Amino acid sequence: MNPSKKLNALQHEAATHPGGPLLIAAGAGSGKTHTLVARLTHLMDALHVPAARILAITFTNKAAEEMKKRTNASPAMFVGTFHSWGARMLRHEATHLGRTPGFTIFDEDDAGALLKHIAKNRNLPKETCGVPVLSRLVGKVKNEGISAREAAASGPKALGPETAEAVWEDYETALRQNNAFDFDDLIQKPVELFRTHPYILATYRNKYDHILIDEYQDINGIQYELVRMLAENHRNLSVVGDDAQSIYAFRGADFRNFLNFERDWPNAKVIVLEENYRSTPVILEAANCIIRNNAVQRKKNMWTDNPSRGKIGVYAADSDEHEAEWIVKTILSEMRGGTPLEAIAILYRTNAQSRALEQTLIACGIPYRIFGGIRFYERKEIKDIMAGLRFAANPSDTVSAERLMKNFSKGKAVGLIESLPRLGGSKTASEIIEHFVSSTNYLDYLKNNFKNSRERIENVQGLLRFAGQFAEKGIAAFLEQATLAQGQDLPQGKRGVNMMSIHMSKGLEFGTVFVAGASEGMLPHHRSLASVGEMEEERRLMYVATTRAANRLFFSFSGIPSRFLYEIDGDLIEFANAAERPGRPKSLPSEEDLWLDYE
Repeated sequence: MNPSKKLNALQHEAATHPGGPLLIAAGAGSGKTHTLVARLTHLMDALHVPAARILAITFTNKAAEEMKKRTNASPAMFVGTFHSWGARMLRHEATHLGRTPGFTIFDEDDAGALLKHIAKNRNLPKETCGVPVLSRLVGKVKNEGISAREAAASGPKALGPETAEAVWEDYETALRQNNAFDFDDLIQKPVELFRTHPYILATYRNKYDHILIDEYQDINGIQYELVRMLAENHRNLSVVGDDAQSIYAFRGADFRNFLNFERDWPNAKVIVLEENYRSTPVILEAANCIIRNNAVQRKKNMWTDNPSRGKIGVYAADSDEHEAEWIVKTILSEMRGGTPLEAIAILYRTNAQSRALEQTLIACGIPYRIFGGIRFYERKEIKDIMAGLRFAANPSDTVSAERLMKNFSKGKAVGLIESLPRLGGSKTASEIIEHFVSSTNYLDYLKNNFKNSRERIENVQGLLRFAGQFAEKGIAAFLEQATLAQGQDLPQGKRGVNMMSIHMSKGLEFGTVFVAGASEGMLPHHRSLASVGEMEEERRLMYVATTRAANRLFFSFSGIPSRFLYEIDGDLIEFANAAERPGRPKSLPSEEDLWLDYE
């Protein structure tokens, strides 16, 4: 953000726009929030728009609170998320949807309990039509504005159109009977009311003179429809965002809404903010090198007047452990140079990557904080497998045996109790994990019971790869190493190295950033290799990671370096362990070469 707190010429033009549709294409670190706050202030102070007639939508409660604080917003002005606005609106209109104003908002667990009951009543096979499958069906209908039959077309064959429609009707009936809405209803149901009750739509259209939307590149189909309906008459719609930072397609975000703004809102004013106040010129040029390779985008060329701070460091490692050791060694060097721990971040593509990093940080006595996730050995799937390993090594371990009996069906649990001790004396840790996974159909269990099953499966794979390093040392050595990593856990205070996924880092900034796992199959992720659209989103993810850094940026990898590293001008890079840039492979590896086949 602009350290002087003053607006530059383009920020001022955006803030003082008199009216009509406005798109602020704000690049990373260009003072987006500063500009949006200035626009809100200008509407109230200069244009004398009553606070109650301004609707400001953000994507997080944190952003909403920040905006309220900076504008000294009147309680009469709504500043909040789409969902909080929807909840407030439904309190007034609930009777039109068969609820009372005292309705309950069901969270994911509550909604899952309803779907579990529906699946049981309809005798749906748990293996193919479990709660996560039904939850995805319901979410697709509500977030994309399509029918249950249409949503079923992209689901498992066992969930045909008739079954999907029946489940949808059962679910909606159950919500009404419980006087409840689920989280997705908080946006979908206002749109439904606007479509079916024109006078309600007219009431809310007349309620607001100006609408402002933050992070517009992240809206999904139903959010787009809500905004369009509310702003269609007065057209005083101001949106801000950056298509280069659109990384939430998996949540239903469609950045084409951002790119198509001028088509959807003719005669729109477009202002592009390209001056970056966060990063050094080298970091910014590296980000420009990366993102310019995306074909579908609104072109920007970010620049800065900030002083230079050195080249971007790149390190090629032999293994995850080797990579983690180099990162921690470099963190210690940064600390000796005066960089505080809280100004350092380690970013990664998947949470499974945190295992080696956590163990090395703990071994070196460096405190850390994980954002948006839990520590590797505290994750359910890891604790399940570790219980099996411990029982295999020590059949007297009643705590581990109890976990196995509690978390698996009686037949599977008894099978584990009988087989694991036999394997413990002769098999490696990897072989025991493979037996555990296969005998319990554990990957299928994760797929059918958890929305984030892919992440959990990657955690299992990460543990398996780590266990592979102990083939010669035996299961006891592996368990000792893993247990020490947990037993030496460091107290968590405000100070500590920040660790998080790249997705979680969006909107944040740090003095020094390490991007771990910048290799083919990880970043870009192997699932994106066959899709141009998904590959471009992976490149945007790399852009987001790069632009989190203010002063120093490091990339590290093991295996084949990410194709995105080759897109950075070589003059911007300094290799930490090689005199020359490594040769690009003639062909990229297949998924089978890089990953276990678990799909």
